[in-house]
Amino acid sequence: MPQDVLIKGGRIVDAAQGLDLLGDLLVENGLIAAIIPQGQPGPEIGPRGLQVIEAEGCVVSPGFVDLHCHLRDPGQEDKETIATGTRAAALGGFTSVCCMANTNPPIDSRAVVEYVQRTARATGAVRVLPIACVTKRMAGQELTEMGELAEAGVVAFSDDGKPVTNSRLMRAALEYSKMFGRPVVPHSEDPELVGDGVMNEGPVATRLGLKGWPAAGEEVMIARDVRLAELTGGRLHVAHVSTAGSVELVRQAKARGVRVTAEVTPHHLAMTDEWVAGVRWDGRRAQPYDTSTKVNPPLRTEADRQALLAGLRDGTIDAIATDHAPHTVVDKLCEYDEAAFGIGGLETALATLLRLVRAEELDLKLVLAKLTSEPARAFGLAAGALRPGAPADVVVFGPNLRWTVDPKEFASKGQNTPLAGMPVVGKVVATLVGGEVVLNSRG
Repeated sequence: MPQDVLIKGGRIVDAAQGLDLLGDLLVENGLIAAIIPQGQPGPEIGPRGLQVIEAEGCVVSPGFVDLHCHLRDPGQEDKETIATGTRAAALGGFTSVCCMANTNPPIDSRAVVEYVQRTARATGAVRVLPIACVTKRMAGQELTEMGELAEAGVVAFSDDGKPVTNSRLMRAALEYSKMFGRPVVPHSEDPELVGDGVMNEGPVATRLGLKGWPAAGEEVMIARDVRLAELTGGRLHVAHVSTAGSVELVRQAKARGVRVTAEVTPHHLAMTDEWVAGVRWDGRRAQPYDTSTKVNPPLRTEADRQALLAGLRDGTIDAIATDHAPHTVVDKLCEYDEAAFGIGGLETALATLLRLVRAEELDLKLVLAKLTSEPARAFGLAAGALRPGAPADVVVFGPNLRWTVDPKEFASKGQNTPLAGMPVVGKVVATLVGGEVVLNSRG
């Protein structure tokens, strides 16, 4: 049983309960025991040992819930392992991570689900919730045994990285999603439209001489899947929304009562295709063609970025998810056309989002809701709140702590971030999972 913990003097923000107050948080027997507003007497603690985490000047929040990350294990342990990925998650304030199924072998059977669960129990620093494939071997030809996989404990179904182009199969998957209470999370990409595109189609791609990836390559698949969800009554979750048109499709679908939720990544909220040309948010020029900016879907335009922010603010987009995609140096140390898609995001997500808060583009309480209670609601997870009696999954972060992003110091094996060398503000100082202190830089 973990030691009891008192988190003292922080700003406690819990969107699930509408809380925003100064006070202490008491954890007993791995559970939230009490929230004690500043100036009020606390409960009788007794003579037992109590670990104290000083949180003055910090925000105390439910642990973050990531609906979309790649832990690469099994089969791609050179990129990431469950141990390294969950350590990175703890450093980023994430206490629950939903890991995508595009491993080797893919998560398309009970045996692989149980491997992930067993490995997470043995080596993981945070909770790992497997997502299973929609189709066997992610081949797009035959549905997985979705009922058996749901019984094994998966929280969603996705062939992320590969689109399910067969509309009949997608319709069937959405039909089954009603039966098993798990959302289908498609990879929204039309391969014929996208072709060999490596960055957003537009003036920047033309200027750089890189192959463009049109917004329509995402939007036509979302339009199809929304219609199929409407037809079947199934549960659709739209991953990594990146364009203004995609936001509007989700907005209209929700207005019609379609059972759809959506997520956006920190990098799509904060960066544009100009980053590929070396134009960063701090005004300083960097080397163009940095392969760390190559991501699927690609970084889009400023107009798209503004639409994503608006979608978060009006509730069209339910969650912020990292799409943490670690790669080896070899995967990225090559020409832009040949580099792997993906940004490692678990350890930089909070600082990226707090920059948007400081710029008054997003509100802190909204950001925390989209990292905690809202993603938990989207996937029906028992997480994202500090209610008494709930498991004590807690993050404490300093919103004004300054640091410089150094990928060599990451817990993740993936060092592929376009933020390398950049000064940022906002850092996690403590993370608790089930009351166990898995990170504490204050102790």
